[in-house]
Amino acid sequence: MDELNEMPETQESYATENITGMYGEFGGMYVPPALESKLHVLAREFNAAIDDKSFRDEYLYYLKTYVGRPSPLFYAANLSALTGSRIYLKREDLNHTGAHKINNTIGQILLARRMGASEVIAETGAGQHGVATATAAALMGIKCKVFMGKVDAERQAVNVSRIKLLGAELITTTAGTATLKDAVNAAIEYWVGNPDSFYLLGSQVGPHPYPVMVGYFQHIIGKEARQQILEAEGRLPDSIFACIGGGSNAIGLFSAFLNDEEVEIHAAEGGGSGSKPKTAATLNFGVPGVFQGTYSYCLVDDKGQPTDSYSIAAGLDYPGISPQHSFLKETGRARYHVVTDQEATDAFRMLSRTEGIIPAIESAHAVALAITLLKDRDQLAVINLSGRGDKDVERERNMMDN
Repeated sequence: MDELNEMPETQESYATENITGMYGEFGGMYVPPALESKLHVLAREFNAAIDDKSFRDEYLYYLKTYVGRPSPLFYAANLSALTGSRIYLKREDLNHTGAHKINNTIGQILLARRMGASEVIAETGAGQHGVATATAAALMGIKCKVFMGKVDAERQAVNVSRIKLLGAELITTTAGTATLKDAVNAAIEYWVGNPDSFYLLGSQVGPHPYPVMVGYFQHIIGKEARQQILEAEGRLPDSIFACIGGGSNAIGLFSAFLNDEEVEIHAAEGGGSGSKPKTAATLNFGVPGVFQGTYSYCLVDDKGQPTDSYSIAAGLDYPGISPQHSFLKETGRARYHVVTDQEATDAFRMLSRTEGIIPAIESAHAVALAITLLKDRDQLAVINLSGRGDKDVERERNMMDN
């Protein structure tokens, strides 16, 4: 699998949309003037970095020797027997720090160091991006601040402890619903007031060039999975699955299969209780609009203003979405489904008991969707297991007790 130790030599070879930061009508840079010039500099520096072979080689070095890539593609025989389809799991949960987030934070921390940043800041919902950013910052010896909603900090206490242990400063916010969107707002506010900070954004959202950058650093997932399934089965899968909050793990997998029209692409959004007012299913219930620096889909209230979202999974509890996923929805290339809290919790327990793998509750949404759509279809499928569920075990136990 030597080919996996290669990256596209130029930005253009990754995706033509990278040049402008637009995905059809979606994307762009809707920010105050104080941030616009910073983003133009960031885009220029990112372009130069990924055109630099030494940068790409160093990134791949850390992915291999520090993160532990390539992550395995595991044939889930027991789950396959239960569903009547052949199911493989892309094991991003086995990465260092326990999720796909580290792929992006390693790339961005190398860029931050290249740009001479003395401090990085980050937002986090489920805590996995916070942990991954704190980890990368510790590795490179760069000061780190992580912004988190108070509600998320309480429901992801394990990751809060990990962030602090790694030497990062955790800053909680009680604004709004005290969840991911509020952490993003707090991070942006700090960024505006501290222009020397490097904002290490964790998902494929926000203004250009962040969706492009995050997509680039995550597409290693799909690159590996495509080659691995061809080696294992001699053909491409019939369908692929991922959970989606902002969209980074999903686009990481999907990117390698977008031109393969025979491969169905499915994403699971956080459906909450199953009723429309209590959901994080942005692409099912939202509308296009400008939110946190980009033009994309967003959940809005009766007055057209961004509204609160809800999901049992903190990493999916976000009212916005990646502009690239908005484009994939509009073109019909990918299908986005609502998965409820109960369906995800059932899948969380099922995968734990059938395969001995405890998934993140976020990832369990993708497992639940796959179980539903693959039942007795005799398909070949890949599910992106975006993270492990250590952080969710205590909460799930409390739910069972209640």
